[in-house]
Amino acid sequence: MDAAVIIAGAGPAGLMLAGELRLAGVEVIVLERLAKRTGESRGLGFTARTMEIFDQRGLLSRFGEVETSNVGHFGGLPVDFGVLEGAHQAAKSVPQSHTETVLEDWVTSLGTDLRRSHELLSVKDTGDGVEVQVRGPEGEHTLTARYLVGCDGGRSLIRKAAGFDFPGTAATMEMFLADVRGLDLEPRMIGETLPGGMVMVGPLPGGITRIIVCERGTPPQRRTEPPSYEEVAAAWKRLTGTDISHGEPEWVSSFGDATRQVTEYRRGNIILAGDAAHIHLPAGGQGMNTSIQDAVNLGWKLAAVVKGKAPAGLLDTYHGERHPVGQRLLMNTRAQGLLFLSGPEVQPLRDVLTELIGYEVVSRHLAGMVSGLEITYDAGTGTHPLLGKRMPRLALRTAAGRETSSTELLRAARPVLLDLEDNATLRARAAGWADRVDIVTATPRDVTAASGLSGTSAVLVRPDGYVAWAAPGSHHDLTMALERWFGSPLGA
Repeated sequence: MDAAVIIAGAGPAGLMLAGELRLAGVEVIVLERLAKRTGESRGLGFTARTMEIFDQRGLLSRFGEVETSNVGHFGGLPVDFGVLEGAHQAAKSVPQSHTETVLEDWVTSLGTDLRRSHELLSVKDTGDGVEVQVRGPEGEHTLTARYLVGCDGGRSLIRKAAGFDFPGTAATMEMFLADVRGLDLEPRMIGETLPGGMVMVGPLPGGITRIIVCERGTPPQRRTEPPSYEEVAAAWKRLTGTDISHGEPEWVSSFGDATRQVTEYRRGNIILAGDAAHIHLPAGGQGMNTSIQDAVNLGWKLAAVVKGKAPAGLLDTYHGERHPVGQRLLMNTRAQGLLFLSGPEVQPLRDVLTELIGYEVVSRHLAGMVSGLEITYDAGTGTHPLLGKRMPRLALRTAAGRETSSTELLRAARPVLLDLEDNATLRARAAGWADRVDIVTATPRDVTAASGLSGTSAVLVRPDGYVAWAAPGSHHDLTMALERWFGSPLGA
């Protein structure tokens, strides 16, 4: 075979997955149709959970100085994300083009075989692998791999060629997005609802202004080319009364509110991630972030299967864990669309929800939903508050006296068993997994009540940063958790 895994698409999901696989030592080929990155800003910033993921992989410093904020919204209604204790703030105004540059530099440094100007033509699952027909600079040829992962966007060829069902609702309206120079507009970071629709304004680096225009009653169009800036400026003037036709567009695009999700994230040796698996209204900036989190959930599981270290059914948990996340994403973006884009008949609902958001429990719920921090996976029964949830950053001092953190220990994308009470018996029970699980004895520093770690003696953390077992509180034995997620011990 040409590689263990072929990834179609070098967007955020494909690049993140390639990095995860390379950290595990898996040979991977990334096929990208475009000869170079578009440079289009597209998605802006990333959520608190994606900030944590980038921090866990040591990537945050590659972005340079990142402006962060606790100010968020749900359907245009302000929400204080600062109610989520112990979490990163969300990053503001980081163009997707910059995120892709950072990720591409990272995966290239890890030895990823990234092949640009390579268009995937057809796909065949052979039962024990996949064959893909590709057209590249030197003509058509066939590549083979154990697995193929479609990270090729909302119009995924992989999804169509492999016959994935993609039910949902078609777009009912068209919206415009443009990055423009030469405009002096008042920022409307979370949008402004107007009698005829909604507009949004946000400053970008380099003197560029991002505008979004949604004019109610504008039917979706089947476009083969982006809309003209004249269309965007005309819609803006109809809604706001302001003339922006003098602006110099850097990039213009259109999008709709189509909402769809595949019924299965994996069919045999073909897997989908990111927009290839789910499309939705881009409300709350969740799309790219969910795609990156799909990739991080899949990466370590696929690597374990390829290397023969996976327990039975591990790869099935990718669908089992991420499909519900996708369902919830579609639910909340549709709800936000109703709040954002509907007319005055929805104003009473906006008023009631605004009142409810004043209660911290409601703000916490909505902030957790949009940020991705609410995600909880099935880690078995138990009473520990972090079971199945993300591991918060915990400052540690190792037995050797080194200052580190739970975040830094995940740099290599390997599971970590944290022994927080210097328990030799615990370490002995885990010794059979020492080839694939890092066993670290350390003393926690400054444990807060909000962290959920008070009184915790040990924590087993998956490579994606989620807690698979904790003591006291897990009803499962440690060895059961190790076998469930990381296979049989050496010598078994």
